[in-house]
Amino acid sequence: MPEMADQYQDTAGSIGSVEPAYVLIGRLQKSHGVRGEISMRLMTDFPERIRRGKVIYVGSDFQPNKITGTRWKNDLLLLKLEGFDSPESVRELVGKEVFSAVKDLPPLPAGRYYHHQLIGLRVFEDDEDLGVLAAIMETGANDVYIIDQADGQELLIPAIPEVILKIDLQQKRMNVHLLEGLRG
Repeated sequence: MPEMADQYQDTAGSIGSVEPAYVLIGRLQKSHGVRGEISMRLMTDFPERIRRGKVIYVGSDFQPNKITGTRWKNDLLLLKLEGFDSPESVRELVGKEVFSAVKDLPPLPAGRYYHHQLIGLRVFEDDEDLGVLAAIMETGANDVYIIDQADGQELLIPAIPEVILKIDLQQKRMNVHLLEGLRG
C-alpha cells in the first residue's frame, strides 16, 4: 500500500530528495446507487482519515474534492463528494487515483517513516557509499529497499533492524549493516 507506515517507512515516491506534495490513498472504482456515491479501493493504512469534511485530491491534476459522506461496502469505501449528486456525475471519476496532501499526513512515532521520506536517501555501510535508496518493494514479511549503486547495479536490502542501523532525514542518510550474502 503506497501510504503504508511501518517501522522504517510511507510510499508514493519522491524524485531525488524532493518530498512529494501528495501520496496515493486509493483508486475510484465505479458509481454506486442513485445519490452520486462512488466506490474506492483503498491503498492506505489510514482509512480512518478518509471522512466527512476532509479534502481529497482526484486524478493526475489533483482536483480537490470535499468528502460529504463515507460508508463501507465490503472491502470498498463508498464516498459521497460535494457537487456530485447522481451516478452520471461521478462517472467522470471512475478509474482515477485519489491522493492526500503530504502536509495532512499524521505524524509517526519516533523511528517510523513514510516511504516518501526514505526515497532518495544516501545509503552507507560504515564510510562506504552504497548508493541511493531508489524504491521500496513491499513483500509482506518486510519491505525491501532497492539501492541504485554508482555502477548501475541494484542492491536489495531487507528493511529489518539487523540491517537498517540508523536513518537521519536531516542528513538524508541511512546507515546499514549488510549481512552475509546481501552484496551478491
